[in-house]
Amino acid sequence: MTTPFGTATSTVISNDPKIRVQSFTGLKSSHSLALTRNLRVFPVQFSSPSLIRAVSTPVKPETTTTEPKRSKVEIFKEQSNFIRYPLNEEILTDTPNINEAATQLIKFHGSYQQYNRDERGTRSYSFMLRTKNPGGKVPNQLYLTMDDLADQFGIGTLRLTTRQTFQLHGVLKKNLKTVMSTIIKNMGSTLGACGDLNRNVLAPAAPLMTKEYLYAQETADNIAALLTPQSGFYYDVWVDGERFLTSEPPEVVKARNDNSHGTNFPDSPEPIYGTQFLPRKFKIAVTVPTDNSVDILTNDIGVVVVSDVNGEPQGFNIYVGGGMGRTHRLEATFPRLAEPLGYVPKEDILYAIKAIVATQRDHGRRDDRKYSRMKYLISSWGIEKFRSVVEQYYGKKFEPFLELPEWEFKSHLGWHEQGDGALFCGLHVDNGRIGGKMKKTLRDVIEKYNLNVRITPNQNIILCDIRRAWRRPITTVLAQAGLLHPRYVDPLNLTAMACPAFPLCPLAITEAERGIPDILKRVRAVFEKVGLKYNESVVVRITGCPNGCARPYMAELGLVGDGPNSYQIWLGGTPNQTQLARSFMNKVKVQDLEKVFEPLFYYWKRKRQPKESFGDFTTRKGFEKLKELVDKWEGPEQAPARYNLKLFADKETYEAMDELAKLQSKSAHQLAIEVIRNFVAAQQNGKSE
Repeated sequence: MTTPFGTATSTVISNDPKIRVQSFTGLKSSHSLALTRNLRVFPVQFSSPSLIRAVSTPVKPETTTTEPKRSKVEIFKEQSNFIRYPLNEEILTDTPNINEAATQLIKFHGSYQQYNRDERGTRSYSFMLRTKNPGGKVPNQLYLTMDDLADQFGIGTLRLTTRQTFQLHGVLKKNLKTVMSTIIKNMGSTLGACGDLNRNVLAPAAPLMTKEYLYAQETADNIAALLTPQSGFYYDVWVDGERFLTSEPPEVVKARNDNSHGTNFPDSPEPIYGTQFLPRKFKIAVTVPTDNSVDILTNDIGVVVVSDVNGEPQGFNIYVGGGMGRTHRLEATFPRLAEPLGYVPKEDILYAIKAIVATQRDHGRRDDRKYSRMKYLISSWGIEKFRSVVEQYYGKKFEPFLELPEWEFKSHLGWHEQGDGALFCGLHVDNGRIGGKMKKTLRDVIEKYNLNVRITPNQNIILCDIRRAWRRPITTVLAQAGLLHPRYVDPLNLTAMACPAFPLCPLAITEAERGIPDILKRVRAVFEKVGLKYNESVVVRITGCPNGCARPYMAELGLVGDGPNSYQIWLGGTPNQTQLARSFMNKVKVQDLEKVFEPLFYYWKRKRQPKESFGDFTTRKGFEKLKELVDKWEGPEQAPARYNLKLFADKETYEAMDELAKLQSKSAHQLAIEVIRNFVAAQQNGKSE
């Protein structure tokens, strides 16, 4: 067989358990990009004569006769018949779990095997399913379907993720095919929501009708389509090969099929991924200037729409090399901010993305998964070499990165004009967990008014396409379920995030989602103790392990689980998520957090510069000085005890409120403020904001 790379031997499909396998040795980093191949023989036990075990394995071009070291997951992928085997057999067995190889492969289908770590004895296995929703877009039909599935086959809750998707927990193996096929048949997909390939593509969730926002969403959709697996394994496993694909824009098909510069595997069912897919997960975000609702610098690729003075999109700035995951006590692993790669005209964006992906595919490490993300490749090579290699796949030089305005974190919460006569309403959901009365109310509203929704990268939800006449009744019913206008939500909660952690995440070291409500109340109590105002806030993010799913390394105050009931404390992120935090203290027990919080917030209150954020303050003061303050802390200066006459008209009322407050681990002042705030919120229902 002759290819653009030379002559290759066709794969032999045979009933014999030994099979000749065509194997790629990598795309060479030169303008010729010549591809060399060799033949290897693998002993393979077939379960059926038609099972294909052909492989196309990108490895480094400097390969010698010695077989390169590869991780176990690489072997599973190679022998899987494009992510089918043995998953397709394992899901049919009577056991409640699947084997090791299938556990890795099912991630590509959008699911993780889990078990309840609160329970002792025999493990009770279940599966978490994650959807794929580019830009967080969820059609009305899909939302109602997910709501039903959570009750019928899950744990009765839906979780909104930091990558604008749903997570459905607690699905039993026997119900997997039913749940998966139901999602597929109702305008949804979980394909590629996990695994070593492009994950969900982020974009601003606000349904704003400006040219820039619309183009950002369209670009996110196109990138997601470009990098969607093509070999059909997902549909073969879950809907018996029936395809539920929407038509793709011709520019996406053209870009995917183009092999002018050696980006593709010729004649492969996976032209971009081959059989080995990517070395590790791959994350992309698209946004517009100033809007950093997507944490743009934490992604493998960050894409920013660049427009002319009339607001017409002209092209894109591209960042590369971001990523959050790390490993405790292994300094060679680290969180990293993306850095500028260059600018491309708008017609080239899909080719540029594909070139970057191909570079990581062919040169990213496949021997040790701790170092397989693209950030490590760029850190090893440097941005200049990385750009040079990408340009060989791209076929042209990148133009200089264009200057951008300052980034802002935009939550898109509250009521806003869409720009087409309709309104949208952004609702804060603590840690993205939708359950109980909130879940029922949201479903009722979304169903009654036939609303589409969007999920934000901060685990919140946006109701779209609302008529003006619906605003008052919707506001009233939402408030009754605790879904309040953001002005009535504690500012600390509005920007806080936590990963699920215990009880279902197998990687969790300590609590995150279940622990953050109490921790935020304790932070608020410290604020009051040291004299910080209610409208002042810091960005708090908590994860149960160092993998960084809630992006704690961008927080002003990040808590990263490093032991049972213990956290590593990170400081120095900024409110607009443009600066990396740094590790401040290790092994701080959850009961001792105030010993760190109090001195830090006390000195921020007294020593900060005008409008200086907590993150900027900790960076300016330096960790050595801050640790000295924490070590010497003996508590704030005690002011004479007095009653707050603004809230309490008499001593008896204060004492009664104080007794009630103690039952909730609050101060009398805190509880009184909460009561007043809830009363005001109830009175404001339906009024003009």
